[in-house]
Amino acid sequence: MHSDGTLNPMSSPTAKLHRLFEGSGMEVFAKLDLLQLSGSTKERTANSLITSLLASGRLQPGGMIVESTSGNLGIALARQSVVRGIRFIAVVDENANRSALDIMRAYGARIEQVQTPSDGNKLAARRQRVQELLEKNPGAVTTNQYGSPDNPDAHFSTTMPEFMEAVDGKLDLLFVATSTTGTLLGCQQYLRHHQLETTLVAVDSVGSVLFGGETGQRRLPGLGAGIVTELSLQAEPDVVCRIEEIDMVRGCRTLARREGILAGASTGAIVAAMEQLVPGLTAGSRIGFLVHDSGVPYLHTVYDDQWVHNNLGVNVASEAASELQGTNPR
Repeated sequence: MHSDGTLNPMSSPTAKLHRLFEGSGMEVFAKLDLLQLSGSTKERTANSLITSLLASGRLQPGGMIVESTSGNLGIALARQSVVRGIRFIAVVDENANRSALDIMRAYGARIEQVQTPSDGNKLAARRQRVQELLEKNPGAVTTNQYGSPDNPDAHFSTTMPEFMEAVDGKLDLLFVATSTTGTLLGCQQYLRHHQLETTLVAVDSVGSVLFGGETGQRRLPGLGAGIVTELSLQAEPDVVCRIEEIDMVRGCRTLARREGILAGASTGAIVAAMEQLVPGLTAGSRIGFLVHDSGVPYLHTVYDDQWVHNNLGVNVASEAASELQGTNPR
């Protein structure tokens, strides 16, 4: 705990998973950042961003932060703002999780929701609204999660040292979900700084424009982006896996039912990406991945059979029943 009474981001445990890819011959390690105080790895990001703003004097005690968020960073910034005596406005879009918004409001955040523009670029609309609110509130600042070096630094200085210590410094592959690409970039910087040969796999959403992707509709928040972020221009993953949203749903449910870990959509995408790559790996390979956030804010989407059927057109309840009977409709 800091002298002012605020909490350091808690270091999260790393678990070795035995049931996720049972029989594959792989060693699989999960860093459980869903156990952070605000429920996601964005707790680290929010702490780093706000600490830097206060230290530089750009943010004054009692001041205001305005930030575009799809959910997790908003929750983390709302919590961090409470313990630092700062006001926070979260700019969200129509894809924002209802539960995530409720959590932010519980912390006292103000929510500004933008409508989807004609070109469908929700992120650009959110960022435009952030600038409008900064102009209306003199002294307010944005954390600039899409371009601030304090975003990747949080993961260079905390996430990766913890993870690599837990696995004795040995990982053949590391899977990281992408959005701002701050987490991915911080992991990349750590691997290169320490000259590690770990293959870095960026897990992105179909419909995201990151790493040369084609824009498309995305219903689940927290993975991918509608613009090429400033940080992504510095990111050079070894492999990029693009995942369909229905496979994110399947990945989430697989992780929950095999390992008892209730995670969010981005982690479900990682599970789907691992399912693609694991068959081609050498037996004994050591695989690591981040459990980026909790699945609790996704109970009304990813884990809701009716929502999945209505929005993604798949009867996942029927799939689950078929798998229990030894068949797989996929």
